[in-house]
Amino acid sequence: MSWIVVRARSDVKVERSIRETMGHLNLTRVNHAVIIPDNAQYRGMLQKAKDFITWGNADADLVEKVITGRGRLIGNKPVTDSDVKEGTDYKSIKEFAKAIASDDATVKDMPELKRVFRLHPPRGSKGWGGIKRTYVIGGALGPRGEDIGDLVERMI
Repeated sequence: MSWIVVRARSDVKVERSIRETMGHLNLTRVNHAVIIPDNAQYRGMLQKAKDFITWGNADADLVEKVITGRGRLIGNKPVTDSDVKEGTDYKSIKEFAKAIASDDATVKDMPELKRVFRLHPPRGSKGWGGIKRTYVIGGALGPRGEDIGDLVERMI
């Protein structure tokens, strides 16, 4: 299982260790997203920066939508099936996304693919829903589980 992590808040006047943690996650700007594997190191990083990010489970369809919609190669070129076939052992974006979602591969397996996905701000009347509250009480921060798909689809 992999996670999609989206940065929701700026790091102005934030403790240095939290700012460094978000830098290690490659979340340098608001509305940036990354896809990371589920392991203990990343879990600790997510807990450290939980007041500035939101995350949830990445299924294969969502990973495919993110890569096709907002994935960029070096030179700001969109990702195509032929690029994935040349850069990885997989034949299409769909197969690559399925491997990423099941932790058989990571975004790093395709060296030309940028690890950060630059998303739009959330569209719709709800927007973020409040960037100072956790998701469980109607805000935008912290773990979302399967509901991350709704947010990311509004941001693609």
